[in-house]
Amino acid sequence: MTRPSEPTDKLDTATAVVGVVNGPEDALSGWHQVDWRRAEREVRRLRQRIFTASMAGDLARVRRLQKLMLCSRSNALVSVRRVTERNAGRLTAGVDGEVVLTAEAKLTLADRVQHSVEPFKAWPVRRVFIPKAGGRQRPLGIPVILDRAHQARVVNALEPEWEARFEPKSYGFRPGRGCHDAIQAIFEVVKGKRPKRSWVLDADLAGAFDRISHEHILSQLGSFPAKGMVRQWLRAGVIENGQLHRTEEGTPQGGVVSPVLLNVALHGMETVAGVRYLSTGSIRVDSPALIRYADDFVVHCHSRQDAIEIKARLAAWLASRGLAFNEEKTRVVTLSEGFDFLGFSVRRYGNKSLIRPSNAAVRRIRERLRTELWSLRGSNAQAVIKRLNPIIRGWAAYYRTQASSQTFGALDHYLWQLTYKWAAFSHPNKPTSWVLPRYFDKFNKTRRDRWVFGDRTSGAFMHRFAWTNIARHQIVRYRASPDDPALSEYWAWRRHKAPLPINNTNRWLLTAQDGRCHICKGTLHAAADRPDTPENWEHWLAANRVAITTITIPVTGRPGVAEPRLLHAECLKRRGPALLAATTPSGLA
Repeated sequence: MTRPSEPTDKLDTATAVVGVVNGPEDALSGWHQVDWRRAEREVRRLRQRIFTASMAGDLARVRRLQKLMLCSRSNALVSVRRVTERNAGRLTAGVDGEVVLTAEAKLTLADRVQHSVEPFKAWPVRRVFIPKAGGRQRPLGIPVILDRAHQARVVNALEPEWEARFEPKSYGFRPGRGCHDAIQAIFEVVKGKRPKRSWVLDADLAGAFDRISHEHILSQLGSFPAKGMVRQWLRAGVIENGQLHRTEEGTPQGGVVSPVLLNVALHGMETVAGVRYLSTGSIRVDSPALIRYADDFVVHCHSRQDAIEIKARLAAWLASRGLAFNEEKTRVVTLSEGFDFLGFSVRRYGNKSLIRPSNAAVRRIRERLRTELWSLRGSNAQAVIKRLNPIIRGWAAYYRTQASSQTFGALDHYLWQLTYKWAAFSHPNKPTSWVLPRYFDKFNKTRRDRWVFGDRTSGAFMHRFAWTNIARHQIVRYRASPDDPALSEYWAWRRHKAPLPINNTNRWLLTAQDGRCHICKGTLHAAADRPDTPENWEHWLAANRVAITTITIPVTGRPGVAEPRLLHAECLKRRGPALLAATTPSGLA
């Protein structure tokens, strides 16, 4: 019997396979009744099957599994939860002005995503601008919430196929990888007394997201079942100042699927640069080393001539994708001259290579602290602490993996000067002998430091940069991916190996509960959601303080004994502490 040929540009809904992964259609009476642990497990299982088939080169099986993923009820639910509860822009509306906040609206959105009665049609994105360094602005495209949910659903089908193909030193916008992996990869290349690669091509692409070729992206996708949806998103246009503009090139920054499409388009860069690996996963001694994070990358070379030749090869390769180097920022330097990458400064001092927060990053955080405190003149100490603590924690969390102790100490001194000036301004008629004991004392009982800024009424105090311990990041292994079922134990070990910058009590509870909510058994901190900028760390830590709460509940069989548990704030809101199952996690037994 001849198998019918699969479609080349759209999902073949007529041949969609409906199985256990879809779940019973009438089983859910509400959003809060969803078994999230089961839904996440089903999506993870399908992703692993797609990854395995892609690794084996079985493209026909990959396509069948991708169709199954696109029709999956679990995938629709998890995708809606991602864009309405976990994404940073969940409260930002697209051109239709729609946001999804209530449980009923979320369930309705999941039904619209899975059971659309009309042919799919992408909406234009709403363009806004966010500030960049140097006073410039970066365009950001905000899709409507329905398109965001569809894109998250498509990502779960497309990403595992390419995770099996992506190059080892690609770290941007990939599950289980991030900025810290890229910086640690650079450290592995430049460390030692006599590093072999002393020349660096510090590359910068001119508007990669805005200029990348649509034709190249679509050709890379091949016969992907949702290729037609991707084509519509690429060509949907943008609305700026009330006017619709066509998009002939580029993919909008802000879309859920855009980072994956950029990685697909830039796949193969290491091969063009001539990077070669040993069977152990290490880069050969006579080979250059290319480390890429999305559209930012550096190439470590043995000589200046090698760097110039590699740049010429890459320029021709990028041109076929509609991209080009930003000649003003692309340069060839030695390790002694140093270069900045992802907010870090990489430079060699004599016989030692050090990676520190860059001068530009330090200037930005100093300016922000100064601006925030200036705007808080007239406020009380508790307002100052509430505003600055997330900024301090987020910045320190991002830079804690490298040689940042000296920078942390200098910033703490600078922050003390700013807070003292704020306190003196708040009480212009009081002497220093009155101001100092009012605002500075041993507010943190675990630290022997009498110069901590705090509020005597509430007992709240300001965090210090230096209180964040320096912890060397454990780089991700070679081609390891969370979608690889053979590496499940490795990723479980890795989650425990890379502790989050949270207090010791919550870290202990997180380990004891295996990182899962006490009620819904869903993940509390998803490893793939780790932020990759100081600002994102700031928002991530602040959001988690709201989304995740600690309560004390009685333990079954132990009268008068109560123990703390971590859970989602939403779970506590809908269940209440009186309805919690009083059980002991295995890690606490």
